[in-house]
Amino acid sequence: MLKFHKEGAKIIFITCAVVVAIVLLSDVFIKDNFWLLKFVQIVSLLFLILVLQFFRNPKRFTDVHDSKIIAPVDGKVVVIEEVFEPEYFKDKRLMVSIFMSPINVHVTRYAMNGIVKYSKYHPGKYLVAWHPKASEENERTSVVLENSTFGEILYRQIAGALARRIVNYAKEGMQVVQGEDAGFIKFGSRVDLYLPLGTEINVKLNQKAVGGITVIATKN
Repeated sequence: MLKFHKEGAKIIFITCAVVVAIVLLSDVFIKDNFWLLKFVQIVSLLFLILVLQFFRNPKRFTDVHDSKIIAPVDGKVVVIEEVFEPEYFKDKRLMVSIFMSPINVHVTRYAMNGIVKYSKYHPGKYLVAWHPKASEENERTSVVLENSTFGEILYRQIAGALARRIVNYAKEGMQVVQGEDAGFIKFGSRVDLYLPLGTEINVKLNQKAVGGITVIATKN
């Protein structure tokens, strides 16, 4: 059974109402132009389908394990590199970045078990998500999780050119479970993971990641 994320409830309801109104009104006001009538109705229904698929929330069965870090979102791995993380760690970390297109599932899931040590929202710009400065200038949230296996890791939800709202459920002091719902980013974005140097990475550039399933990194 297809499920939808709770963050989409209002938008889905409004979209359904608008589409129904368009279909009914077009049948009254442009009924004499068959092709225009069908065009308007079909486009309206396609728009509804796009909204529904964007807010879909498929059930994922995560193999929960303290020695694994899983993909927090669906998308494509676009960056694997050593970088300086200036907000929290203020030192070098291994960054893995996953880009989400508008057709990806946009649920954010906790990448590992642990305690939320830090959670902060930053207002900002709406540069395209792959822009080099997006991680520092776009609207974003930064969340740090800690457990005994990996120590501290940081994941950052970053808004893109279309995204206009980031939802983050992580609160400092929370005990979280790997794979559970951590938030949502509406309409296109990316998530960056900052891992300790020396972490064994299990993905490659341009690989498709599945949130809650794909193993990003492991530690023996």
